[in-house]
Amino acid sequence: MDSDYGVPRELSEVQKKRALYQPEVPPCLQGTTVRVEYGDAAIAADPAGAHVISQAFPHTYGQPLAHFLRKTAVVPDAKVISEHPAVRVGIVFCGRQSPGGHNVVWGLYEAIKAHNQSSKLIGFLGGSDGLLAQKTLEITDDVLSSYKNQGGYDMLGRTKDQIRTKEQVNGAMASCQALKLDALVIIGGVTSNTDAAQLAETFAKAKCATKVVGVPVTLNGDLKNQFVETTVGFDTICKVNSQLISNVCTDALSAEKYYYFIRLMGRKASHVALECTLQSHPNMVILGEEVAASKLTIFDITKQICDAVQARADKDKNHGVILIPEGLVESIPELYALLQEIHGLHGRGVSAENISSQLSPWASALFEFLPPFIRKQLLLHPESDDSAQLSQIETEKLLAQLVETEMNRRLKEGTYKGKKFNAICHFFGYQARGALPSKFDCDYAYVLGHVCYHIIAAGLNGYMATVTNLKSPVNKWRCGAAPISSMMTVKRWSRGPSATQIGKPAVHMASVDLKGKAYELLRQSSSSFLLEDIYRNPGPLQFEGPGADSKPISLCVEDQDYMGRIKKLQEYLEKVKSIVKPGCSQDVLKAALSAMASVTETLNIMTSSSPGQTQLS
Repeated sequence: MDSDYGVPRELSEVQKKRALYQPEVPPCLQGTTVRVEYGDAAIAADPAGAHVISQAFPHTYGQPLAHFLRKTAVVPDAKVISEHPAVRVGIVFCGRQSPGGHNVVWGLYEAIKAHNQSSKLIGFLGGSDGLLAQKTLEITDDVLSSYKNQGGYDMLGRTKDQIRTKEQVNGAMASCQALKLDALVIIGGVTSNTDAAQLAETFAKAKCATKVVGVPVTLNGDLKNQFVETTVGFDTICKVNSQLISNVCTDALSAEKYYYFIRLMGRKASHVALECTLQSHPNMVILGEEVAASKLTIFDITKQICDAVQARADKDKNHGVILIPEGLVESIPELYALLQEIHGLHGRGVSAENISSQLSPWASALFEFLPPFIRKQLLLHPESDDSAQLSQIETEKLLAQLVETEMNRRLKEGTYKGKKFNAICHFFGYQARGALPSKFDCDYAYVLGHVCYHIIAAGLNGYMATVTNLKSPVNKWRCGAAPISSMMTVKRWSRGPSATQIGKPAVHMASVDLKGKAYELLRQSSSSFLLEDIYRNPGPLQFEGPGADSKPISLCVEDQDYMGRIKKLQEYLEKVKSIVKPGCSQDVLKAALSAMASVTETLNIMTSSSPGQTQLS
């Protein structure tokens, strides 16, 4: 055991009380018998990429959905598992730390022990590095005692490194075989779960006995699809940031002379920025998805903000709060193209100090226009997934500087009648990553840990633990498992009229849906947010009392529960089969044929017109 990990924490009185909270589990996870109903084979949401995905994952693509059932459910063909031999399960944190991650470990540990006291849960220390080096810590009641319902990943440590190369994958398999693991649980976001799918496929091909399970844990909230409604950590991050934003809003309203530019973490997608806007009501938010869809340049965005400042000044308001997602820089066309050129030069081994001299003429002109601090940040070496170091690029300072220059110009020309523009910039990122998790994240993570055991007991490989109907109380949550390969898409890049580059299948991050109900709610409120100071303070994160049971607004307004609807469809189909049997009346048969023909035609039209996952550049 590494002395830096698993040591008991010194807990405050608040933390001690939190540690006593026992999350509940839905009825489908209660008891010592696992009941699982298998649905139809799960297919990729992107029909155009299905063939590529099935070829890349021949052993794990096309597996059925799994629904875990409560004791009272009457499903004749359900598989009932009442024998639970002792198992050895490994668990590893991958990617950025996310509030609630420890509760996944706790939930899995309690489920394992409830079904067989001889089972072992083994944590890998230091993330994927510990997995490859076989650095482990056996999880016990004593180890868990001061980490229940607490933030961080410090019980085991984490890494952002990918398990991607052949050597890394083989190293992971060697560790699992050496430790005689029946299963490996990987906790993380889109990249980590893509790696989990690859490990599952490789293990299956090599006939390695270890099953691989993924868990959706990422504060960015960008692991969203038909099976995953939200991720562990997203609720906490948004609540903590919303309180900080609200405090700033109150300060702006009190001083009446500052514009605050606040950059929020969240990687490329703008889910955190959208949710925080709905919770705290700042005056303006610039979503990366809006910018990309409208192809707005840095000058378009600057003008948009300046016009907003001028409109507020006309109402004698010389203050405001503007939110900016950290991924905005990659949504602005010219800055994204510049980054791609810089990263290409990095890839060819050109040193940072020599890159500027080797840029193309247009890129060089843009680079020289930018302030020195942004130039330095754009030259940073890209992350392991080839994306920019978004947390290090101060887009909020760039926009504040450009807006100040333009407002000073308007003031000098007399077209702006407000007071001198003053900007203050903040980045809300690391402050929230280690936060004490919200009650929702504690419950969600703990339940996912229990779901992981059910997946392992069912002998499933290459699956992600899923919980749907999350906006309802815990006793109405639906628990199941979906093949990770069915969540994958294949990106395509057009390289001219005849050339198309096809990427590897992966679980890609989900952008904010500009046709979704959460975005529509924002659009309905944006004008009043801009011109009226209707700031809202949700207050500090609560574990009891008012606000303790609140959930993300963007989760609650959407009409989800995909797994529940799939199950309901199966029930309807079974009812049709039970009614329309040989010997039924002609009228019944005709009605069934007419209805089925109509439904089939409609579905064919819908599926054939669904856009593929195509990315043009």
